[in-house]
Amino acid sequence: MAEAAPPDPGAPRLRVIGPGRAGGSLAGALAAAGWTVTQPLGRRDDPAGAAADVDFLVLAVPDAAIAEVAARVAPGDAVVAHLAGSLGLDVLDPHPRRASVHPLVSLPDPEVGARRLGAGAWFAVAGDPIAARVVADLGGRAVVVPDEQRAAYHAAACIAANHLVALLGQVERVAAPVGVPLEAYLALARDTLANVAELGPRAALTGPAARGDEATLARHRAVLDPSERAAYDALAEQAGRLARGAG
Repeated sequence: MAEAAPPDPGAPRLRVIGPGRAGGSLAGALAAAGWTVTQPLGRRDDPAGAAADVDFLVLAVPDAAIAEVAARVAPGDAVVAHLAGSLGLDVLDPHPRRASVHPLVSLPDPEVGARRLGAGAWFAVAGDPIAARVVADLGGRAVVVPDEQRAAYHAAACIAANHLVALLGQVERVAAPVGVPLEAYLALARDTLANVAELGPRAALTGPAARGDEATLARHRAVLDPSERAAYDALAEQAGRLARGAG
């Protein structure tokens, strides 16, 4: 866990309901940034008075439970926020001061997550200005995503993270009979991501789909297990679309 800054009597006070990976990461990062982090509440605790004596109350609970937990918290002066990427502020009824702070970061555990949140991360924010202060205090970068765009924003995030992991799982399966370890392909993937960062997706695209080499694509399909072809075909089509500049 990152080392906490010295206590500041004027620092904002944070309480988290749900001190798991996301809630624990945010609490650790803000503690290191000088915020006063109060005792968190777990699933067995009564959240009714959670908004008392704090400036910022974060509901770091599963998305499906946010509205229920928010309704059980007595409204007060605290800003009540959630960390859900795909949800708007309406799930925080009946609280008059609401915010959302979604870190565009993978948070595997609170210790690693706290470090990543304090290392210049991107955040999608909405609602009360305290959300922007959270990001600023963490040295991060904020982008405002309105409620009507939250689902599209979060879909892109899942493609960038979850779908990428699923894709590398396919790489591991296809390469296993060949005897080439996943580590070798990870080096290729890292270089490719660096190319995308430097050049943009279209200019970074290489390979048979980029050059319209249907013969090579056909050879790939011929050796793939049938269970792998649908994903391969879908992504080959997307690569061709990118190469053509479509969309």
